[in-house]
Amino acid sequence: MTKHTSNPSHLKPVPQLAHESLYIGVDVGKSKHVAGFVSTTLLHRYLRFEGCPAFVFEQSREGFRSLVERIQAFTPLEQCFIIMEQTGHYHKPLEQYLLELDLCVYVMHVQRRPAGLLKTDKRDALGLANHLYNQLEKGIQVADKLQLVRRAIPPTEAAAQLKSLTRHRYELIQESTQRKNKLTSLCDELFPELTQIFKNPNLPTALAIREAFPTPAALAGVALTALRQLRRGCRPSDADLLRLQQLASTSIGIKDAGRLRGLVFEQNQLIKELKLIADHLEQLDAEICRIVEQSREGQILTSIPPIGPLQAAAIIASIGSIANFRNAAALKAYFGWAPTIRQSGTTYNATALTPGGSRLMKKTMYLVAWTAIRTETEWAKIYERLVPLKCRYDEKLQGYKGKGIVLGRIAGQIISLVYTLLRRDYERLSHLAPGAKPPDPQLYDPALHRKHRLGQYQAHHERKVVNQVVLHSVL
Repeated sequence: MTKHTSNPSHLKPVPQLAHESLYIGVDVGKSKHVAGFVSTTLLHRYLRFEGCPAFVFEQSREGFRSLVERIQAFTPLEQCFIIMEQTGHYHKPLEQYLLELDLCVYVMHVQRRPAGLLKTDKRDALGLANHLYNQLEKGIQVADKLQLVRRAIPPTEAAAQLKSLTRHRYELIQESTQRKNKLTSLCDELFPELTQIFKNPNLPTALAIREAFPTPAALAGVALTALRQLRRGCRPSDADLLRLQQLASTSIGIKDAGRLRGLVFEQNQLIKELKLIADHLEQLDAEICRIVEQSREGQILTSIPPIGPLQAAAIIASIGSIANFRNAAALKAYFGWAPTIRQSGTTYNATALTPGGSRLMKKTMYLVAWTAIRTETEWAKIYERLVPLKCRYDEKLQGYKGKGIVLGRIAGQIISLVYTLLRRDYERLSHLAPGAKPPDPQLYDPALHRKHRLGQYQAHHERKVVNQVVLHSVL
């Protein structure tokens, strides 16, 4: 007799860990990734986390789908937690794909491998999964903050657009500086006397003259009217142009024909490259300003007096989403404005900024704080009040020394204000009903800032209720 079997096509596979959280560590590679799976049941089954299962998948959409299918074989997607290290840009496509599926993704700094262990992708992936399991499942605390896991939150629309634009602008400025330095060195060889008329040999008028007449000999024999056509405005004057020609006729620049030909050719190309970079920077700045003006974060940040559109763009791109930071202190540390204090007993030996943090944001906030104390703002008044209190007066120099401490204080207050305004706006938007029109963003109010400075301070967060023991008299 033949045994009849039912058609199993309508059956669905049951996840192995249907009622259990699964922790997944992903070791990121250039073309392939390795995922390691850790859970309470898997640790009981394999005894050690190194023995737990792993899965290799490609850096492609098909590979990402195979990872999701593998996860669903263990547990529903709502019960999985994924962690990966921030290794360059290779983890970005996978992170974006997982966030689109509304999965819980965590990131952390790249960790140093213990000495004596060979490099294996499986061990690294399972180590990340076990690290996430210890912190989320077991609640184990770590002493090193670099080992803390952080929930990956998608950036805002403005931050996503400004991320690459601000980075590209930073790179263009570096390239522009390199070419200006090279042009200065070429000027020292070709026509060193040029700096007697133009303190900066890379100004537009100076570059126009250098491009049209690259050698002192060519400049000395030209008519004055030709030089007048090259200047911007009325500077330099006719007298300075005549003196420039006299200096060119007696210049001590390079005279060797072969060397001179090579320097002129290089200078001509560098001037054209510098003009092209300047045009690209102008277009880039216009696009950045447009995005900042149309975004809520940009409107909030530019309402703060010392912050302009370009500084606001750098802040928005670096933050991504203000929900990435649990408090203002975390934002200060990320910006590189957290103090490190070397202390001996009860005496402070030295105070300096932390060496970590974003290099770009450390420079940006320094310029913002410097602008704040040089203009008519509330921070300028705070700076004037604190300098005599916090700084030492030097009789010889007839001024105060150590003003950087007060400047750091001002930068920290501006960062706290940025965090407060952006956090309030984020919480207001997160409590809106679906489809509701968002209210206008809350901007910086100088009158309220003045009240806070005069003592009428109100905390932006609700104070925690402290339990108190009250003794009642018994009659």
